[in-house]
Amino acid sequence: MASAAPAAAGRGGLAIALVALAAAASAALLFVALPSPVVAAAFFAGVLALGVSLALTGRGSGATAAAGVGEPALDLALLRAALDASAEPAAVTDLDGRLIAANEGAADLLDGDFSGAIEAARRDGSATLERDGRTVELRRAGAGGDRLVWRFTRSEAPDAAAEARALTAGGPGDRFGAAGIMTALVDAAGNLLAANRAFLARAFLESETAPQGAPLIDLLALGEDGRISFAREGKEAGALRLVQISSGAAEGEGPILFFLLDELGTVGGSSGANLNALVEILPIGLALVDRDGRFLYLNGAFRRAAGLSRNAAPAWPSDLVVDEDKAAVADQVRRFARGPTMSGDIAVRLKARPEEPVALTVAGARGLGEAAVLLSMKDNSEEDRLKRQVAQATKMQAVGQLAGGVAHDFNNILTAIIGHCDLMLMRHAPGDSDYDDIQQIRSNSNRAASLTRQLLAFSRQQTLRPQVLQLPDVIAEVSTLLKRLLGEHVALQVKHGRSLGAVRADPGQLEQVIVNLAVNGRDAILAKDPNGSGTLTLHTFSVSAEDVRRMGSEILPIADYTALRVSDTGTGIPPNLLPKIFEPFFTTKEVGKGTGLGLSTVYGIVKQSGGFVFAESKPGEGTSFTLYFPVHRAEAPAKAPRKKQTAGELWGTGTILLVEDEATVRAVAERALTRNGYTVLTAENGEAALEILGRETGIDLMISDVVMPTMDGPTTAREARKTHPDLPILFISGYAEEQLRASIDLDRVAFLAKPFSVQALAEAARDALAMKASAAP
Repeated sequence: MASAAPAAAGRGGLAIALVALAAAASAALLFVALPSPVVAAAFFAGVLALGVSLALTGRGSGATAAAGVGEPALDLALLRAALDASAEPAAVTDLDGRLIAANEGAADLLDGDFSGAIEAARRDGSATLERDGRTVELRRAGAGGDRLVWRFTRSEAPDAAAEARALTAGGPGDRFGAAGIMTALVDAAGNLLAANRAFLARAFLESETAPQGAPLIDLLALGEDGRISFAREGKEAGALRLVQISSGAAEGEGPILFFLLDELGTVGGSSGANLNALVEILPIGLALVDRDGRFLYLNGAFRRAAGLSRNAAPAWPSDLVVDEDKAAVADQVRRFARGPTMSGDIAVRLKARPEEPVALTVAGARGLGEAAVLLSMKDNSEEDRLKRQVAQATKMQAVGQLAGGVAHDFNNILTAIIGHCDLMLMRHAPGDSDYDDIQQIRSNSNRAASLTRQLLAFSRQQTLRPQVLQLPDVIAEVSTLLKRLLGEHVALQVKHGRSLGAVRADPGQLEQVIVNLAVNGRDAILAKDPNGSGTLTLHTFSVSAEDVRRMGSEILPIADYTALRVSDTGTGIPPNLLPKIFEPFFTTKEVGKGTGLGLSTVYGIVKQSGGFVFAESKPGEGTSFTLYFPVHRAEAPAKAPRKKQTAGELWGTGTILLVEDEATVRAVAERALTRNGYTVLTAENGEAALEILGRETGIDLMISDVVMPTMDGPTTAREARKTHPDLPILFISGYAEEQLRASIDLDRVAFLAKPFSVQALAEAARDALAMKASAAP
């Protein structure tokens, strides 16, 4: 017998766990079918109390042995009770519409074709339609989303008294009894109106008949310790827990429904240790308050939501909120502690997070020992953080699209300015009075072009030339420039980790990232102490997939990375400004000392290279930017030697079709190509280009813009290839080449980024024609 005790204890613990899971699943389905948190909570408490009681007391050998087998039946019984609890028809089916359970009113309503609604619910999670004067609502439910809950509702409000009577009479009451829940319906005077068989079996002798109108108080006894029991069972009777649910009528009117459960102990008390443990692990914050408004019990989720430490012991609910909300909270608790069993929400600001209001649910509690009020609060900190991240990402994406569009249009203007400068320089020799002025215009245009490249970098729409490289090599290339930029007051430290993996990025753009971060760090150091000194540190290190997993980042995917951390000892960035630092044109520098595009360029280049960038800062101590680049596993391709071209080789022959909707760019490109020996036909859009291709012969090359009205460049190219399959195509655009390659799958296609010079256009045209010649048999 002694050896059987551990086994029995293990089975009891397993039974408790299974009952808790079944209770939670039943309550969840009940809440979907009958969205009443009070009833759902009552079901959960009742099933949990009964199941734990059975597990602890071990009523019969069959009860313990069937714990693992009986739970589905228990769940189904509660499900049927939940459906019958609704005055409106309700049912549960599988995802194909096969009936699992339904109340009396729903079986007939399920006849008919609901295939469209079922398919919509399977796809979207819910569906609604009107049928025979009722609103039919379907929702996916269940642990795996493998059930459909059907609700048929009318516009008129249900009869609360009829709903309450349905919970006690006939089939619903018997199902409650099978689950160990006794139900009794009494009128406003406390006289019994109806009860289920489980209640009648405990309250009356078998030879007695339940008298209509018997006072409920006469059927119950109050012990010296304050416990309630059935009067018929005598002094040895087990304690009962009463859960009172009003029908929703005004106080003192309408019937009242009672759920009677065998008492297992008070939540928060020593006698309910098992129940305390279960309530403690619930994800919903729960707290109990006595009639005087003092805390009796707080579970872990409530402490986290309220910003309390594990050892904190607040006396009053008002101690959790700011001074302005104390009176409102105290009044709400006092009102629900002494009034009817109702519930309500109140928006409060916690002392731990006064900037963000939270919803505090206050409900009157009965049958929970000394507890008179139940408080509920959800920890929304993680949800709020995710909302802020989504809002920030959405804003960055919108600003990026705007920046990319502005840069594209500005590139068209710069292409015309630079092209006209090149054409004028062909007519002026060095030393002419206008030569220096033209050169100055061209130089300023190139500076403006660099700004547009930064905007495109932020919007991840610039053209990159990625290579497989090592970060230490890139730092070595730029270190000499960095020392000159930092000056004599700022020291440069470079640290390289071991076993660094190769990354794939544009080395020129990566150097730009390092320079931008270094210049920002230098300015922060000098702002802290113009006459002092500081240190800028570049540190490369490897990050394995296991390291990423331990970091627990929700942004960084689990993979191997090579990281670069750029740290300074400057002023640091205030926490309220840290989320804005990657926005374009945002700067904390004085007017005229920064464009606000440095960090936005860093952000765009890193993201377009497939990497991630994070910033950490402590005001007064410095800032660190950490860049993570995925390790590139493929071998680096051998670099093909570039053939040197001479200026004389820019001259060419042939007929070129130029398609460009911007008149100034079209004019410059036409003159540039004509001066280099080509015959040029121009079209202002794709339709005009196709018309020219239909009537002209001998066209050797088509140069086309990418973004044009009515018909864009890729569409024009595809249509042109239908009649001229061997026609080479050169695209010119202010957007990234990667975007073009993703939208077109044609061969013999070249790309030239705007703004371009006359010489660059001539070289691109020559190379595209050479591609045609090499492809010829």
